[in-house]
Amino acid sequence: MKVSGKLLEGRIAVVTGASRERGIGLATARLFAEHGARVALLDLDEADAMKAARDVGAQHIGIGCDVSDSTACGTAVNRVLDWAGRIDVLVNNAGVTQRAGIMDITAQDYERVTGIILKGTLQMSQCVIPHMAAQGGGSLVHISSMSAQQGGGVFGGGHYCAAKAAVLGLSRAIAKEFGPKGIRSNAITPGLILTDFSRGASSDESKHERAREFPLARIGQPADIAGACLYLASDLSAFTTGTTLDVNGGAYMR
Repeated sequence: MKVSGKLLEGRIAVVTGASRERGIGLATARLFAEHGARVALLDLDEADAMKAARDVGAQHIGIGCDVSDSTACGTAVNRVLDWAGRIDVLVNNAGVTQRAGIMDITAQDYERVTGIILKGTLQMSQCVIPHMAAQGGGSLVHISSMSAQQGGGVFGGGHYCAAKAAVLGLSRAIAKEFGPKGIRSNAITPGLILTDFSRGASSDESKHERAREFPLARIGQPADIAGACLYLASDLSAFTTGTTLDVNGGAYMR
């Protein structure tokens, strides 16, 4: 295998949860674009998604999509196919968090959090997989969390931890079932990353202070996760599937 230059030249990528300025999804879309991909940026609000796409570049597209709605997922994927004709990479990044103790989690809380994180990942994957199989392959990258591995400790309640842990199992199941079709499926477990995802949970200063305890002694940046997504999306990881890639500055080691 020879890999050089732009790692995603000529490829079409879909990134969910991609409009937040200080977010993993937008950082990933920007890096993919730098490496030659045309990117469809999906987010709940189409106006936000379109603005983010314009910021990335004129050759990209923004689409509104509620990943917890199967019809919306199918519509979004069809719009990408109408625009580009194929999908080579899907990054399942859309998520939501909520701080709540186990005894405080309501049925509505559970449905909302798992509906976006787990059901959304499943439904977007279901919509994309048939097209990847028909074209001979593709790469799925699922954003989980270090919280899934240690029952919390980053942010989010037990339902968030459970949903993110389930994403790891789903990723491996996809890898086993669709590997023979040339489809790779891998997950990333970010540690503490300086994003707006945990809005109001703690200040940037407190996050930096906490990160000094990590072996790398710094907080993660969205670009750190984007780099891991690029690796898993590209041919650099052509023989990698069913894996979980820890990107946490050494905060959790297995």
